[in-house]
Amino acid sequence: MRRFVRAAFVDRVPRDHTQPDAQFRRRRVVAAVTLVVGALLLGLSLSIRPGDALFYPMTLAVAATWVAGAFLSGPLHLGRILFRDTLRRPVVTPILTGLLAGAVFIAGSLVVREIPPLRASTDEVLDHARYGSIVLITVVTLANGAAEELFFRGALFAAVGRTLPVTISTVVYALATVATGNPMLVFAAVVLGTVLALQRRASGGVLAPVLTHVTWSTVMLFALPPLIAN
Repeated sequence: MRRFVRAAFVDRVPRDHTQPDAQFRRRRVVAAVTLVVGALLLGLSLSIRPGDALFYPMTLAVAATWVAGAFLSGPLHLGRILFRDTLRRPVVTPILTGLLAGAVFIAGSLVVREIPPLRASTDEVLDHARYGSIVLITVVTLANGAAEELFFRGALFAAVGRTLPVTISTVVYALATVATGNPMLVFAAVVLGTVLALQRRASGGVLAPVLTHVTWSTVMLFALPPLIAN
């Protein structure tokens, strides 16, 4: 277990992702513009009434914004972790991390549903799954999860530089989520964002955060609504 944790979140694999100053400044400008546009679209998408068909193209527009900003900002890297003394692409470890994070959030939901204000905030998000097309909701949920990682743990993390990238990228991720006006989403952004940023720092790439986020989102999408409804 200690080896698992260190490989996934602590030990940094060798990498050289240094950019010339001009490219680094460009990455920062693109990341800043993308952050403003994406946060505004995110807030608008979650203000749409549950069941409204406009929700789907709007949330896909949010995902497209994150993806465009990520690739326009500069090169992205998949990353590697050390497994049995060999550097490999992280696949199994981040999926297990996503399942574990999902289990922790599910356990927390048993407390949340007993607190009316927190339950109301959670219901605001879950209503889109309850009253919309589950197929389309699944598509936009997973697309946005992957897109957020390409941008926040890809472009933005790199744009922060070498000074406190985990802390700064997580704070910015949470602040972007504030645009939704939902405190439970902001809380999830802080907790999950910290885990994902640690993965990014250790592996040097976006593959581990993407797989963890998508796995966690899947667990939340299918397990949380019936629990909160009880």
